Amino acid sequence: MRPLRLLWILWLVMLSLGGCARTYAEPVPTVRLHRLSPLPTVSPDPKPLRVVVAAIISPKGTVASYQPLLDYLSRRLGRPVELIQRRTYAEVNDLIRRNEVDLAFVCTRAYVQGRREFGMELLAIPQVHGQTVYHSVVIVRADFPAQRFEDLRGAVFAFTDPLSNTGYLYPNVLLKRLGESPDAFFRRTFFTYSHDHAIYAVAEGVADAAAVDNLVLDYALARDPSLQDRLRIIHTSPAFGMPPVVVGPGVRPQIKALLQEILLSMAHDPEGRRALQALEVDRFVLGRDEDYELIRTLERELEGG
Repeated sequence: MRPLRLLWILWLVMLSLGGCARTYAEPVPTVRLHRLSPLPTVSPDPKPLRVVVAAIISPKGTVASYQPLLDYLSRRLGRPVELIQRRTYAEVNDLIRRNEVDLAFVCTRAYVQGRREFGMELLAIPQVHGQTVYHSVVIVRADFPAQRFEDLRGAVFAFTDPLSNTGYLYPNVLLKRLGESPDAFFRRTFFTYSHDHAIYAVAEGVADAAAVDNLVLDYALARDPSLQDRLRIIHTSPAFGMPPVVVGPGVRPQIKALLQEILLSMAHDPEGRRALQALEVDRFVLGRDEDYELIRTLERELEGG
């Protein structure tokens, strides 16, 4: 009986294996690697490059002058560029401090303060008419009798911005050297928050005098020749380092290096040269922090140190 029982068990096992064989013999789909299709991808819009321009000239003038540069940056980077403007230099510095902008065009004293307070970094400076320096010039109406800064006692004086070097720090240092303060020396003072507004405040008789950036004055005279007969310069400061292009400490080194390379190479590109011409700039060049030491010296002088 045992041999028969063994044969019976073997027969059952063979039937089971046969069923499994029939199950696994069903057709299996074929995968052809040379016919694979790419997976769908999601391509979000590129994040805009955020550029802030200090109101050295009025917002309308800023857009007209800087738009070709912004368009050029957009083409070179392959991403949108967004222009951001604020009324005061301090507001611009706050944007840089909080890493809310990627690139900034600031005034010289704003750079000195930003460097000191949160590590603002110098990227490049403009070269204009072969020069990398500029001046504060004190202007008066053509019919105003003052010949020197000392003659402005009792005048109405237009400052540009509390953080401006040419439009606030330097004329206040001149006052201190006279042993005077703005409230005691001038009949009245006010802020215009841009250099071109200060120029026209004097030309139109709203102010008797103002201290402005000589480059902005040249820019205004070129566009409005009538200003030649309406204004006079009675004082010119020593040379200061140019208002720089900067980044905040939170900008990634790769972005910083790329932006610097684009700015420094603009003069070698026909499109770049057209953008520079709109700004009346020859080229962008490397700057040095030590070029702004005179401003630090003036700050210490004004503070009495």
